[in-house]
Amino acid sequence: MGGLIQGYLLAAVVAGANVLGGLMVTSTRVRGSKAAMNLLVAFGAGFMLAVAMLEMLPHSLEVEHGLLAVLLGYLAVHLTQHTLTPHFHFGEETHSDAMVGPGIGLWALIGLLPHSFFDGVAIMGGYLVSPEAGFLVFLAVLLHKVPTGVSLGSIMIASGNSTARALSAVGIVGVATVLGAVVTPVLPLLAEYGLALAAGVTIYVAASNLIPESQKMEGWFVPAGVFLGVLAFALIRLLMPGAH
Repeated sequence: MGGLIQGYLLAAVVAGANVLGGLMVTSTRVRGSKAAMNLLVAFGAGFMLAVAMLEMLPHSLEVEHGLLAVLLGYLAVHLTQHTLTPHFHFGEETHSDAMVGPGIGLWALIGLLPHSFFDGVAIMGGYLVSPEAGFLVFLAVLLHKVPTGVSLGSIMIASGNSTARALSAVGIVGVATVLGAVVTPVLPLLAEYGLALAAGVTIYVAASNLIPESQKMEGWFVPAGVFLGVLAFALIRLLMPGAH
């Protein structure tokens, strides 16, 4: 029971990080460094990729048809973020002339909801396996929540939506994460396959969303952040109980 409560609390923390990202682009008093944000995206990508490959995938293999669930999770994010909402990308949207109306922001919100829901599923699915796995998944989710809030908030603003609507959108995405954590233990299908589905989502976000963004940066500093993220995972995992 304690692990479930911890999972709920950490899901709420990452929801708050999502709102923080929205504040960074909607408030003149809360501004982040673009260079720091780019490095965070790359670092988060490496950490997420390591968690997905070395923690989430091995547990997915223990479930019958687990790899199929991983593939379905990957394809679900591709469908919602880059087929139904082809404009979406991680990073601040500054080209308002490319936006054709407030509806673009709504589509970006719709595209992010399944991804955010499975962020919560991933955290709770990890805790259902072990506290160590749950905490590592939490860190992976947390690292990309601020960039997610920045992306959605800036798309909402650039497409002509008000600041209030932009903050409401990032808040809704945060609620989706908490909802994913809440329903996972009580829905047998998610309790069994949630972590595998979330592994596919995590691999997509890391390898198909975040790493391509870091590859657009000139020089080596930001792309090297991917390796720092993997190294950080290795060090944290080494220090945790049951290290192997």
